[in-house]
Amino acid sequence: MKLVYLLAMAVGVSTLSSCGAKKKLLQAENRYSSLDSAYRALQNDLAACEDSSEAYKRQIGSLQQDLTEKKISNDRMVDQLERMSVISNSQAESIQKSLENISGKDAYIRDLQSAISRKDSLTMNLVMNLKGAIGNLDDQDINIKVDKGVVYIDISDKLLFKSGDYKLTGRAPEVLGKVAKVLANQPHIEFMVEGHTDNVPYHQGVLLDNWDLSVKRATTIVRVLQTEYGIPPARMTAAGRSEYVPVATNDTGEGRAANRRTRIVILPELDQFFKLLERS
Repeated sequence: MKLVYLLAMAVGVSTLSSCGAKKKLLQAENRYSSLDSAYRALQNDLAACEDSSEAYKRQIGSLQQDLTEKKISNDRMVDQLERMSVISNSQAESIQKSLENISGKDAYIRDLQSAISRKDSLTMNLVMNLKGAIGNLDDQDINIKVDKGVVYIDISDKLLFKSGDYKLTGRAPEVLGKVAKVLANQPHIEFMVEGHTDNVPYHQGVLLDNWDLSVKRATTIVRVLQTEYGIPPARMTAAGRSEYVPVATNDTGEGRAANRRTRIVILPELDQFFKLLERS
């Protein structure tokens, strides 16, 4: 009986021990399963973090590339702005110089206009004095005109010379004296005496043709103005134009008579204009 009791106790203890082991095993399995789930969740979170990290790395790389490109673009813009600034400064200097040139040219033009106006005034005064001095002489034999600012005095040869000759007539001193009086009162004036002929062939003594005759007549006038009326020779020029600058046709007697003339050309005062050009 006692033996049976002991056996029953042993079986009971064994059963209890077996139940306790199973319980612990179950608890361990549950804990393992929980830890495994947590581990797998952590693995998933880690993978997600790694993916996010790569995405962030790619985003950072893209941003760095954009930043580099923008820096290069900004550098280019700075260079362009600097070049534009240089061009603008150059243009400003050019415009300033142009304005200064325009101002200078404007003053130069005003000076020229003033000189031209003064010259025109002196020219008209000279013409009026000449016409007043000549007075009652035949207008057909003496013609005073202004052409392009130059004063011309045309004197018919019948008032000064005999036909085909270079010696003065008796009436010549009256004509030359009146012209010389006006020219003497204008000491700044220089003039040229031109001899003109018609186209009739000429040869006499040492004079071979109309060239020689026209020059000889001009030198005769110049010599008289110098010796008889005191005109300084430095103010005078003698020239022969022969038959080659006619004022009328040589086909008629009247035309040939008009072409036989002595012309006094009042030379323009170019020194004033040269001085103005030097100033420019």
